[in-house]
Amino acid sequence: MISFKLSKSSIGLMKECSRCFWLKQHKVWSRPQGIMMSLPMGMDLMLKKHFDSFRSKGLLPPELVENGDCNGVKLFDDEALLKEWRNNFKGVRVEDKEGNILSGAVDDILVKDGKLIVIDYKTRGFPLKENTADFYQDQLDTYSYLLRENGHDTENYGFLLFYYPKEVMKTGEVIFDTELVKRKIDVKNAEKMWKEALILLNGECPEKTCEWCEGR
Repeated sequence: MISFKLSKSSIGLMKECSRCFWLKQHKVWSRPQGIMMSLPMGMDLMLKKHFDSFRSKGLLPPELVENGDCNGVKLFDDEALLKEWRNNFKGVRVEDKEGNILSGAVDDILVKDGKLIVIDYKTRGFPLKENTADFYQDQLDTYSYLLRENGHDTENYGFLLFYYPKEVMKTGEVIFDTELVKRKIDVKNAEKMWKEALILLNGECPEKTCEWCEGR
């Protein structure tokens, strides 16, 4: 049996195309990567610094203080451990007895009554649509599953914190609106995806193709 190192993003690829997923994990072929957008990456870095500035004071950012769902919540205060969990090359991970690894890098963690709560920042160009948050459910489920598998008690919900531009001031500053979305967590969903991924990878290459992997 071959051992595989999977991330929450590669699990997402499995849902898009099982053949692309199989080919990438077996190091046969990977989809061409498009141009990386530097603005979302820069925003992600600035938001982490923003949250960290409140963490050092034992406070919550105003985006959370103003929301009733965050009553009794505080920021996770183990900065060294959070730094590891945020690292794309480490993250929160689990390894099974065959040596297969599943990992994911979190944006931040909240704590309430000793339980951890995943919160993920999202930047977008426009206000949310009715189903916007649905696209990130697997991500929240996977992060919570990884935390539980590492012995941490987690809440049965997580948060998506969306930032989108509202207006540009005369002086050039861009003002962002925020929206905090609370989502119920289903760790069984993440566990199921993890098991399905390993079954798929230990089988024959799928025949179903998409526009990217056809003929590979």
